[in-house]
Amino acid sequence: MADMDLNGTVTVVTGASSGIGAAVARVLAARGSAVALVARREDRLVALAEELAATGGRALPVEADVTDAEQARAAVERAVQEWGRLDILVNNAGVPQRGPLMDSSPAEFDQVVGVNLLGSMYCAHAALPYLVEAAASEPRRVADLVNVSSVAGRVVHKSTSVYNASKFGLNAYSEALRQEVAGRRVRVSVLEPSAVTTELFPRAAREAMAAQIGSYERLSAMDVADAVEYVVTRPAHAAVSQLLIRPSEAER
Repeated sequence: MADMDLNGTVTVVTGASSGIGAAVARVLAARGSAVALVARREDRLVALAEELAATGGRALPVEADVTDAEQARAAVERAVQEWGRLDILVNNAGVPQRGPLMDSSPAEFDQVVGVNLLGSMYCAHAALPYLVEAAASEPRRVADLVNVSSVAGRVVHKSTSVYNASKFGLNAYSEALRQEVAGRRVRVSVLEPSAVTTELFPRAAREAMAAQIGSYERLSAMDVADAVEYVVTRPAHAAVSQLLIRPSEAER
């Protein structure tokens, strides 16, 4: 069955200044969706918006910190003010845990949970009324809320306890929300990529993970963006609720 067209739709992507978020923005803009680029690094957002416009895409840079509920709401509202609707929200903003719990601080706990879990909740809360409205109208008669989680939401490794907690929580809230809005044609999906080469984890953290899980070719940001594209272009009657993406050589 053919993919759904995204022409005429509006998407908000958080964490859009680099890595997975930027790749998602490129893919969905190429499919015809107008994309609001949300992140804290305004210079990168402006550069990406200019890049997308040069290839015929529509993009709006929106500087915001999603750990602040009012900024998250304002970012969503900005997209709706610009284009009049919201069809897709991709919650991708995320930060890592940088070491064992004993070597971390409560401030780091707050940051990791604030970005990875609460930021997603704040954006979802702001977006849901618009997603419900879009799901009842053309062009697709369905809307999508995609939460980019991690294999860390189901597999635990040492020295990532706070990160694991944030991703397990993201998965749990996503499933509960899926059940809440399924009857309103809003699809809630969780993507769980493993071992992606991005800026999220610093080199030392990547080396530590490689020591734990082995060395093999990692996923790229575009691999995850392709999965997001697949999820949001399914026919209106079909929903991909959960998608685990691993490198082909990964054992866990």
